[in-house]
Amino acid sequence: MSGAQHAGTPPFLLIDAGNSRIKWALVAADGARLDSGAASHDSDFADWSAVATPASAWISNVAGATVARHIDAALDARWPGLARTVIRSTQQQCGVTNSYTTPDSLGSDRWAGMIGARAAFPGEPLLIATFGTATTLEALRADGTFVGGLIAPGWSLMMRSLGEHTAQLPVLDAQNAPGGAATQSDASSLFATDTKRSIASGCALAQASLVERAWADLQDAWKMPVRLVVSGGAAAQASAALKVPHTRHDALVLAGLALIAAQSAVQR
Repeated sequence: MSGAQHAGTPPFLLIDAGNSRIKWALVAADGARLDSGAASHDSDFADWSAVATPASAWISNVAGATVARHIDAALDARWPGLARTVIRSTQQQCGVTNSYTTPDSLGSDRWAGMIGARAAFPGEPLLIATFGTATTLEALRADGTFVGGLIAPGWSLMMRSLGEHTAQLPVLDAQNAPGGAATQSDASSLFATDTKRSIASGCALAQASLVERAWADLQDAWKMPVRLVVSGGAAAQASAALKVPHTRHDALVLAGLALIAAQSAVQR
């Protein structure tokens, strides 16, 4: 399909339902963003009253059946009968090859994020670190092969679990955590002098240390520089503690969904 024909395709509604938030965007067939929004699960996440009618909706949902019903209800209220696709990870799509033993068991957000990252940084080996409810790492070769990844508790979940499972520590999360001392370059300022900052800083450093170790080991294994790409709702706090070069990209999943939708339109 030529560029002119592709540009005439009606827009796609993209929905990224994560464990904590739902993000959406309306994009043209060429990937240009026409509208966007985000909200928590328990809110009226989308005011689509002024949004142009999309040709179809493309959804990555890792938040479960209740959120899926919430999304379907919102779509049906605004555009009854709108065609929608809930994506699943596959063995190969949009230039990315999935090396998971069971390809469709990989989270759809991780899959779409890798597709978005490969398009943003073509021909580069990548380590993609997403700081959300969970912290996930994906190692992506320059040829688009996903060789594997890591999953750990996210910054907010790590802090909250400390408070919930110890008798004398406060329950913190991303909403009430103080600014961490983990960003201090002076070692004498690294160690906090109150409990809340000790928790926030310790958990941020745990996140950064995981990523730095994985990045260093991957570069040693591949014998070449690897671009570290960071994203996710807790990226600001976690990446502030990083002491290695990194690139921030806050819309990897939506970018990947746009590419999946566009490829499907071409194939049809």
